Amino acid sequence: MILFENILLKNNIRPTAMRLLVLRFLMSENKAISLNYLEKHFEKSDRTTLFRTLKTFLKNGLVHKIDDGTGIAKYALCEENCTCEHEPYLHAHFHCKICKKTECLPNYKTPKVSIPKNYTAQQISLVVKGICGKCNSN
Repeated sequence: MILFENILLKNNIRPTAMRLLVLRFLMSENKAISLNYLEKHFEKSDRTTLFRTLKTFLKNGLVHKIDDGTGIAKYALCEENCTCEHEPYLHAHFHCKICKKTECLPNYKTPKVSIPKNYTAQQISLVVKGICGKCNSN
């Protein structure tokens, strides 16, 4: 648990029992997860507590929020030294239409988007939809 505590502290997040458990769970998953998915894993936990935990992680740059077009926000851990919400070139995400898994593609950056001079971009999202390698193999 020391590893998880250090990760939280590095991101200026006070370690609590729930935050440690959620971080451990996020690290064990190899995909972006929704609040509902998290809630199913932590059945005895309060939905509000789980939401606030994700919100704290998001605010402090430990996770990023993904709009994959399903209408349900997903959250994924940021890579080490990630500045995904602050870079002009954000990474792409992939959503599999078969297994419904959404994952980060950190090595595939979104292209630079030019917008009119008096506009302010606040978010760039690139979601590739299709069939993931695992489902293609089946």
